Amino acid sequence: MTVDPSAARPFPRRKRLAEELVARLSQYIRDGAYKRGEKLPTELEIVEREGVSRTVVREAILRLQAAGLVETRRSVGTFVVDMPPPTSLHIGPETIATLGDVINLLELRIGLEVEAAALAAQRRTVPDLEDLKAALHLMKESSSLKTSIAIHADFQFHLRIAKASGNAYIADIMKHLGTKLIPRTRMNAAYSERKDRLAYLDLLYLEHEKIYDAISIGSPESARAAMFLHLNNSRQRLYRAHDAQTSQ
Repeated sequence: MTVDPSAARPFPRRKRLAEELVARLSQYIRDGAYKRGEKLPTELEIVEREGVSRTVVREAILRLQAAGLVETRRSVGTFVVDMPPPTSLHIGPETIATLGDVINLLELRIGLEVEAAALAAQRRTVPDLEDLKAALHLMKESSSLKTSIAIHADFQFHLRIAKASGNAYIADIMKHLGTKLIPRTRMNAAYSERKDRLAYLDLLYLEHEKIYDAISIGSPESARAAMFLHLNNSRQRLYRAHDAQTSQ
């Protein structure tokens, strides 16, 4: 009787090997080696190519099935049915180059941060409110300082709302996006006159203050409305700034 060599190995090792095989097979699909609708190699072929046991291959295939990437048809084989998601978010300075890119990012923020503000109003703690108040104060103080300081203060306010939401995934996405969230450099170019720029910064501060007030009193609906108003206003300001620059 043939004994599967993986059966004698500790379970954690077999699990790790299966995870590594899932990653490799997913990459093959992502690279186009196995296209949607195509049949994967047989278990035995994968065993020989990848140097793992049949138990590891079967566990990896089960994981790919659970993820909706492949399906196994009895007596026929296993077929690719979907493309694996990217291994990381491709959002960086090189991908945010046009007004359309900035608008798309703002639309993502509306979907994410409006609900984050509502959750923060429900879940915020006293330390959360203190952190938000400190970030708001920094925004006020930085209005007349360098653009980089003002952008940092703005981002910290939004990041602390994400943390106050109590949802680690929201906070992680916000940290990944970083200060790319804040299209302040484009607006500063539009408001080149000092008085116009200061009026713009004052307006931004008031919008953030309304968000803070809603979270502070624990009103999810008010927080949701205040965040939507701020982000939608930012979108409209970008459109107007773009129109003003192109008409010159």
